[in-house]
Amino acid sequence: MADLIGHLNRMDVINLHIVSPEGTLVKTTVSAVTLPGTLGPFEVLKDHAALISSLEQGDIVYVSEGAEQRLRIASGFVEVRNNQVDACVEV
Repeated sequence: MADLIGHLNRMDVINLHIVSPEGTLVKTTVSAVTLPGTLGPFEVLKDHAALISSLEQGDIVYVSEGAEQRLRIASGFVEVRNNQVDACVEV
């Protein structure tokens, strides 16, 4: 049963790529990511609608391999499409 759950969890993945002027900060697969949008925080799950948004100061929170991770940012932009989240941020 654990193998089946692990297999299903791997299917619900989003590719997350976060870069800054200094270089790549995060490149991983996640099951969910919450971003500090200018109009408020929002969560991206598998098969989320495509969007482009500005980001404000706050934490990008993502779940990778069952563990929650946080990255503090000052500002940035994000594009979501086809289970790919690409963010360009200032830290």
